[in-house]
Amino acid sequence: MNAAKHDVFQAIADPTRRDVLKLLAHKELPISEISSHFPISRTAVAKHLHILSEAKLVSGRKVGREKIYQLHPEPLKELKDWLAYYEQFWSNKLSILKHVVENEDN
Repeated sequence: MNAAKHDVFQAIADPTRRDVLKLLAHKELPISEISSHFPISRTAVAKHLHILSEAKLVSGRKVGREKIYQLHPEPLKELKDWLAYYEQFWSNKLSILKHVVENEDN
């Protein structure tokens, strides 16, 4: 039985993986350069990249002896769409707060 693949929500749950995505948002990078940004082993970074790859957020390609990773932000749309539903609650709370603050002295 194969282990379940990671989805976008699981992939971005970890702060290190979110930071990896930020790094790759600027340019494609080899694992050696990605690893240099974190106080963890290259093996640990490779595991994070594997999870991000399973979620289709990054892909790696061999160039010589290195593997170069690039960001694929499209799956993040699923997260954006899910969060969009909850924005109505945030907006409503901010409107109420604004009303309370503006009418505090009245």
